[in-house]
Amino acid sequence: MHDVIIVGGGPAGLNAALILGRARRTVLLCDASQPRNAATPLTWGLFTRDGTPPFDLRAKGRADLDRYETVECRDIAVMEAARDADGFTIIQADGTVERARRLILATGLAQDIPEIEGFETYWGTGVHSCPYCDGFEVRDRPLVVYGRGHGGCGLALELTGWSQDVTLCTSGHDRDLSDKDRERLARNGVRVIEAEIERLEGDGSRPTCLRFRDGSQTACTALFLMPFACSPSPLITQLGCELDETRSVVPTREYEKTNVPGLYVAGDASRRVQFAVVAAAEGAMAAFAINAEFVAEATR
Repeated sequence: MHDVIIVGGGPAGLNAALILGRARRTVLLCDASQPRNAATPLTWGLFTRDGTPPFDLRAKGRADLDRYETVECRDIAVMEAARDADGFTIIQADGTVERARRLILATGLAQDIPEIEGFETYWGTGVHSCPYCDGFEVRDRPLVVYGRGHGGCGLALELTGWSQDVTLCTSGHDRDLSDKDRERLARNGVRVIEAEIERLEGDGSRPTCLRFRDGSQTACTALFLMPFACSPSPLITQLGCELDETRSVVPTREYEKTNVPGLYVAGDASRRVQFAVVAAAEGAMAAFAINAEFVAEATR
């Protein structure tokens, strides 16, 4: 029986393991090494590590755990998880069963990319979901938002902080955009193109042009997706976690607690801003809360 099992070896999972290791708790961290940012060349906006490749960050995080003898890391997926009166049971991809008193899911999300030619090709290098992560590198260039309705409007207006050349493409979903939003976009210099997108073209490394089915086109240095559906780990639904209205993230409570006793969700799968530094902080908060619970149980 481990004290804690952590599923996911990104910033949230690694930082949780670090804090728990320093608290001398027995920890098993399981990581399938399939992060959402695998195609992203560099991670931005992370204190002291701005511009570091994602897998370099993960490797450094793993190395930091080597000094803590109570922390074990395994490169393996977790296929099933269940809760009982004594804690949690997981089944790993090789059939191994492990148990723990507490469970942290730091599984992140699987990004659902629209099935438009070129979007998958340039995912992470020219197709993005977060302007805070990738907007600075394409500042003052032609930027395109693929989205609809009020959400698409909001992202397009947000991007005007990085460029004054912003276009919102609704790809035929023009009815979702209200007159009020159209007026606001026009007032702030954002173009709206309602033609259906055919494909995103580029030079092999970055996008250069967005083509439409009516034969028209527009320049595009980077394309930002309005938050499209992301898929949470099946473990989250297996364990009975509540989900928000998008059915993608967990509305965690204080210190990343969920509606399931003893279960914590930290990182991109929780409700907060999806930055690497925020994910790491959530992992630390979950670890702190768990250790505080153990201390309370042992000293009552």
